[in-house]
Amino acid sequence: MQYTHCMVSDFKQKNGDGMGSIHTFSKLVAVTLLTLSHNGFANAGKASEQTGFSYPNGARYAISLSFDDARSSQVDVGLPILDRHGVKGTFYINPQFAKERLAGWKAAVKNGHDLGNHTSSHLCTGNFAWLRKDNLGLEQVDLAWLRRDIESTTQFMKQQLNVSPKSFAYPCGNTFVGRGVDVQSYVPLVAELFKTGRTWLDETGNNPTYTDFAQLAGNRMDGMSFVEIKEMLDLLKEENKWIILAGHDVGEKGLYTVDKEALNALIVYLKDPKNGYWLATVDEVATYIEKHR
Repeated sequence: MQYTHCMVSDFKQKNGDGMGSIHTFSKLVAVTLLTLSHNGFANAGKASEQTGFSYPNGARYAISLSFDDARSSQVDVGLPILDRHGVKGTFYINPQFAKERLAGWKAAVKNGHDLGNHTSSHLCTGNFAWLRKDNLGLEQVDLAWLRRDIESTTQFMKQQLNVSPKSFAYPCGNTFVGRGVDVQSYVPLVAELFKTGRTWLDETGNNPTYTDFAQLAGNRMDGMSFVEIKEMLDLLKEENKWIILAGHDVGEKGLYTVDKEALNALIVYLKDPKNGYWLATVDEVATYIEKHR
């Protein structure tokens, strides 16, 4: 009742006391009550959902650390941090970057890290200025073109790294080709070629009993402090969620750079059993969920 009263007061201050406003407010209350009712049912089912799925070693949540593009700083800064803590990450490979640190990526494979496919072209929507200047964009290609691009990356990984990738990450999180009525999803193509496909800039974690492996939610960790990442995790982890954090460069905090100090603190936090996380690669978690759900 207090919540509704606050809504009434706030609404009147903004909209006056006319009949039109009251009718509009009535509709708002109805929508709010419906939402609260829905949330009540969701919370009622939470306990059964939590007890219906469990992770190894009694963990309540699963989490994976992933990095896109095979940037040099991942080899120079990121991998040493992960290796020092004895944890494995998932790295989505773009050949043009991987060639710059090929020996480092071979060492990453030897150390048990998960390497996935991130295409050769890194093609996203042509709305990005860096693609427009070259007259490129997903709007201008078809599924056959994209298949060739993806398969060329897999071929590179097999030849240069002796890896047959099971994981894929959509560049920029875009999952389409074409325009308007001719738009097609390339999620089915990814589902055909890989065990998992990870998106980007999502607002939820992955429900282990429901999630589509070809469209796994990925959450940004670039440009965030450890405190900010932890606050985000606290919002995402409900109902035994599997959270996949995604970043790019590793070093000093930046728009597309995971802060190295935040990464170090995060791993320490995730490895502490009392915090309830199972930290594993994307492929390892997917394989476990597939077997147990």
